[in-house]
Amino acid sequence: MTNAPIPHGPLRSFGRLKSRPVKPRQQALLDTLLPEISIPTAAFEPRDLAPETTETWLEIGFGGGEHMAAQAGRHPHALILGAEPFVNGVASAVRHVEEQALGNVRIHEGDARDVLGWLPDACLTRVFIMFPDPWHKARHNKRRLIQPAVVTELARVLKPAGRLRFATDWADYAEWTIERVLADPAFRFESETADRNAPPVDHVTTRYEEKKLGDCAPVFLDFVRA
Repeated sequence: MTNAPIPHGPLRSFGRLKSRPVKPRQQALLDTLLPEISIPTAAFEPRDLAPETTETWLEIGFGGGEHMAAQAGRHPHALILGAEPFVNGVASAVRHVEEQALGNVRIHEGDARDVLGWLPDACLTRVFIMFPDPWHKARHNKRRLIQPAVVTELARVLKPAGRLRFATDWADYAEWTIERVLADPAFRFESETADRNAPPVDHVTTRYEEKKLGDCAPVFLDFVRA
């Protein structure tokens, strides 16, 4: 099946695209390694990117790439797709890939909603959305990544029993996400009794998380695809 990207129009769900100049070594990796591990910018079959892997995971907005790289190192059986529009974050991620010799990571420098549109149905086992831009002012809430159209796409690309993890340190965004994800009958909580402030056993702490920029302790929401 060929899928068109989500019609997200002019609204961006992310902020700045670049901050400080990229370091020369990282720029060299952007020029040489990134083209080799880039996700195709059209409909594709994940298994064609790394035939030796048995699962495909997606991280939406991987920041500096430390979480994505750690998960890839721990789970060599999984192809991990990552999408991030922030150039400095992508530069950091390719450095992690090169230093750790990770052959199971593929990267899209851009909007993750496009990647969702290129993916075939029921191809992902896991999706991570770790501390996305909260757009915490009410007038900016419409820019939040978690919207009904994105939830619908996540339901489409996740396999039955596939898992979605969302983490945030903004209380309102946690409630916003619960409301919109559970409004789709394709999703349920992995555990109704889980302590949502307790990091999951397989969690990897990110640099953003350590900055404690939100208004609450980190909240971890694990959903399952019915």
